[in-house]
Amino acid sequence: MLDIQLSNVLIALAVTTAAGLATGIGGLLVFTTRAPNARLLAFGLAFAGGAMVFVSLSEILNKSILSFSRAYGDDLGFTCAILAFLAGLLIIMAIDHLVPNPHESLEADDPFFREHNREYIKRVGLLTAIAITAHNFPEGLATFFATVGDPAVGLPLALAIAIHNIPEGIAIAVPVYYATNNKSLAFLASLLSGMAEPVGAIIGYALLAPVMSEAVFGGVFGVIAGIMVFLALDELLPAAKRYAKGHETVYGLVAGMSALALSLVLFKWGTSP
Repeated sequence: MLDIQLSNVLIALAVTTAAGLATGIGGLLVFTTRAPNARLLAFGLAFAGGAMVFVSLSEILNKSILSFSRAYGDDLGFTCAILAFLAGLLIIMAIDHLVPNPHESLEADDPFFREHNREYIKRVGLLTAIAITAHNFPEGLATFFATVGDPAVGLPLALAIAIHNIPEGIAIAVPVYYATNNKSLAFLASLLSGMAEPVGAIIGYALLAPVMSEAVFGGVFGVIAGIMVFLALDELLPAAKRYAKGHETVYGLVAGMSALALSLVLFKWGTSP
């Protein structure tokens, strides 16, 4: 059994909650600006995607290998970590298939909102909120366990997920606002969707805490790495490309990887004896 300190759990829960609250920021942006800056949005989404891919493959997957190796030895440990990574990909693929995550336009003057009646738009807003909420559960679990295991990994991952959550909040708030003409309700809908992340973290921890071991920890980290890579490749980078006008996607991708890499280097130098 692994001994996880209560202080680490509370810090991880706070970080996960903060990342989830970013959907509320997206909801607020709907009412403070006419339309999102497409090029900046493309850069930000690609930045988050690059950071998530880098931290998943360079740190989180390595932590899975290390934990499994402590439990089963190097060869079997590496095999188990890779299988856990693939399992994470399959799990999020199944969720995405059962509850597709809609990629609605974030432009407030999109013809979609002019050509459809309020009842239909209200239905779109509800389905969008349900879909994004379902995808937020594994994201919250990933942020939580990554932070519990190592804040140097969890904090950058939480930042990347927070950036990812802002346009999700917009995607929820826009149709709700156009359907109801109620700013408060639109903001609340986007905020509640983000709260699925700390809820997912609490449920996951409650289920796994009694059986936590090196092997379980390795499995969690391997699955998390697979989930994060899939989300980056399936959601963030395609969305970034959709709103890009030039090279914002590749610039954001490289910037995200570079920023994450440098932050890990600085953290390791800062904590080394």
